[in-house]
Amino acid sequence: MKYDSQHFKETLVMDFLVEDRFRFLRHFLFLIFFFLLIYNARFWHWYSGVYQYYILFFVYLLLISMVYINIYVLVPLFFFKTRYLTYFILLVLLGVVGLNIIGYCFETFFSEYRVMHIPREGGKGGIYEGVLMCIPIIMTTTTVKLLQKWIKDSQRITDLNNLTLRMELNELRNQINPHFLFNMLNNVKALIRTDPEKATTVIMKLSEFLRYQLYENGEEKTLLTSEIDFLSNFINLEKIRREDLSVDIWVDIDKRTVNSIFIPPNIFTTFVENAVKHSVDISGKEHYIKIDLKMQDKKLHFKCINSKNSDFPVSNKNYGGLGLVNIKRRLELLYQNTHELEIVSTDKEYIVNLIIPV
Repeated sequence: MKYDSQHFKETLVMDFLVEDRFRFLRHFLFLIFFFLLIYNARFWHWYSGVYQYYILFFVYLLLISMVYINIYVLVPLFFFKTRYLTYFILLVLLGVVGLNIIGYCFETFFSEYRVMHIPREGGKGGIYEGVLMCIPIIMTTTTVKLLQKWIKDSQRITDLNNLTLRMELNELRNQINPHFLFNMLNNVKALIRTDPEKATTVIMKLSEFLRYQLYENGEEKTLLTSEIDFLSNFINLEKIRREDLSVDIWVDIDKRTVNSIFIPPNIFTTFVENAVKHSVDISGKEHYIKIDLKMQDKKLHFKCINSKNSDFPVSNKNYGGLGLVNIKRRLELLYQNTHELEIVSTDKEYIVNLIIPV
């Protein structure tokens, strides 16, 4: 909780420095702070009557003008364009001109209102004292503008990275959908020739898949229970075509948890699709698919095992094709280093172990 509070404070400070909605408050607080700085100097006390306030506000307005010339002219036109030498020369000239204007006005317009018993050398020193107190403030405004630019540039880079990430994820997801549909249509094509009635049933089931793809897959997250139902329907659809296929789906998660966990849609589809595709055994031996889902330490464990014919081995390179390449990249984008994917191929089985945080 301490970390969250600290993070909140850092975010609030950054927003205050950058966000337009705080612009008026930023300038207001700065003007007050700058005025208090000038107010605590000694030079304006060395003049009599109301003229000491005229001098105070005159110096204040002149120095504020120098500050804003630095902020809105020198910094953006020279410093941000890496013309540093020009910037520092102009900044020094700005300071010299400002000091000379202050000195000239003091001698020309306010000298007769000076309190006589205060030595003139002290007065001159007091003027420079007030001005020199403001020089670090002028330089600080440059630092603040530089910090603002850095924050905005960082936010812009982050936004571009997030946009690129979303575009790539959408592209990968949109490639998985046609890839899945392509395999399903191949199954229908085979059934039309061998068993038209089953082909009709498959087409009806296929419409349910398309409904899921249309209404569920378009979201960034979907319920785990919906994804399990989708996989179950997909495998049952395959069993219509292959009655000798043995399928076991074990969900070792309580019902409340299943109905409350959200995961990216079709995160398991490619693995199950590949299991269906490569579990075919034309030799008549037993072929099966086993799917196991469980929760452990706030992580979802997915395991998919399919039988394979040892007489016709399938290399890891060919297993999965485009779908497997896409799902690996999608997992990297979604979870970075927080997920675990292990694919093991033996003589008789192909095993996929996937662990993702939820």
